[in-house]
Amino acid sequence: MELHRLVAGVHQFQNNVFANQRKFFERLAKTQSPPGLFITCADSRVNPNLITQTQPGELFILRNIGNIVPPFTPHTADGAAAAAIEYAVTNLNVEFVIVCGHSHCGAVQGLLNMDGLAHMPSVRGWLANAESARRIVQENYKDLGEDEKLNVAIQENVLCQLEHLRTHPSVAVRMSRGDLQIYGWVYKLETGEVFGFSPEAGQFVSLRERAPESTTTTVGHGVDLKSRWRRCEMVVG
Repeated sequence: MELHRLVAGVHQFQNNVFANQRKFFERLAKTQSPPGLFITCADSRVNPNLITQTQPGELFILRNIGNIVPPFTPHTADGAAAAAIEYAVTNLNVEFVIVCGHSHCGAVQGLLNMDGLAHMPSVRGWLANAESARRIVQENYKDLGEDEKLNVAIQENVLCQLEHLRTHPSVAVRMSRGDLQIYGWVYKLETGEVFGFSPEAGQFVSLRERAPESTTTTVGHGVDLKSRWRRCEMVVG
């Protein structure tokens, strides 16, 4: 895409969209009160507002390579992610947080082949925040093919990032009061489907179907995560 197409898009927005919804945007300029924080990958194929059909002001969005939430420490290396989470949970008082991965994720592919990232030390260092997911897949799913390992790693990465999310004090406080919910989703690029983790099923299940455990649709080959993740207090959003 050439730059002039982006500039033309800006003109179209100003002349058509903004001009026809001026009062809406003027209200947005005064304040924001999104009900949720949406954490997802920086991948250009993932558009949170398109997937959820939400308008400006309805989602506070945090994007980075691999939809990663670094675990909280007093000296958290990535201040940007920690600050965004803290601001959304403490100041905006969001009601829920969604961590959303996606199929064919290049970051997770890199996670499974760290040697191939020697020429991208910043990316390699960032993906260290997903080391738990990498180890789980490499040690527990050795017999799977490469495509299946990628599908499992995408799911495991979302679950590991949810565990990291719980380490942030602002999240822990709100969850202890029962007024903040966290959810794990996976968006499938090739079908448009979205799957949410269900602790009852021990699987990522289709949000479209919301089917009983016996008939749930799962991402990839449907690895059973029940024994490891049943303790998570998450429900399909």
